[in-house]
This record gives sequence, structure tokens and C-alpha cells, in this order.
Amino acid sequence: MSIEKKITPFLWFDTNAEEAANFYVSVFKNSSIDVVTHYGDTGPMPKGLVMTIGFTVDGQVFTALNAGPVFKFNEAISFVVNCDDQNEVDYYWSKLTEGGKEVECGWLKDRFGLSWQIVPKRFFELIDTKDAAQRDRVMGAMMQMKKFNIQALEDAADKNI
Repeated sequence: MSIEKKITPFLWFDTNAEEAANFYVSVFKNSSIDVVTHYGDTGPMPKGLVMTIGFTVDGQVFTALNAGPVFKFNEAISFVVNCDDQNEVDYYWSKLTEGGKEVECGWLKDRFGLSWQIVPKRFFELIDTKDAAQRDRVMGAMMQMKKFNIQALEDAADKNI
């Protein structure tokens, strides 16, 4: 396995690391499966099962490990997808919630239990202001959402709520 990045997110799965990696690679452009290793005669999992799978998602390198049901994902770690527009928000939300669940404030859990935040760049522009009332209106609107709605955020910023 070639190590190219200083820091690589390392994801622990029960036995479906390969399925997860293939799913993530299918959702994001500029993605690939880079290296796959398998368990041999020694190890906690059955011989032949994928042990690790290195993959790249839109330039970010990940490693996934099949190591049994000992650890589960939780919201303490999530991945933020910064989106240019509503179409991108809708696309990633739709793909990543398939078999998963919508949470709130742009958060979701995918079918593997991994948490994601699907956030339009416009949200950060609207709250990066010296106008505290605008920031509060935008934050208040966001707190009512599951999936981000850019138009509703802009309406809140413009007092059109």
C-alpha cells in the first residue's frame, strides 16, 4: 500500500468496507479504488475477505478496514461536502441518504452509518457578516432544515421569511 498523504481518514467497518468504498467512489467525481488487501491465514477475519481498501474520493485519500463489529461510527466524526449550488446539495443529499437517514441542519447518516454534512458554500457567506441580526436569521432558518435550502437561507438573510 502506497502512502501519499500525511493524514488519511481510516474507517472501521464490520465486513462491508469494499461495498462502502465502491459506493463512495460511485457518488463522487474524480474518485477511484486504489489498493485492496485481503486477509490471509492469520488475522481476526476469514481468509480471502478484504482487509483494507484504499480509495480516493474527489482527491481525498481514505483507507477502510474490515475488522468486525467492535466499533461503530458516531456523529463525533463527520465529513463535510461543500456544495456550489442547490443542485449539488440535492445530488449529494439524495445519493448519500439512499438507505441511510436524514438528520438535521444539513446532516445525514449514510447506509453504512457514517455521518455527512451537505453544506452549500452560500450558507457560510450568509453567516460571515458583521450583521448579527442577519446571522441569527440565517442560523434560525438553518436550524429548521434537514437538507439545506439555499433560497430559504437567502430569504432569511433578506428578511423575507
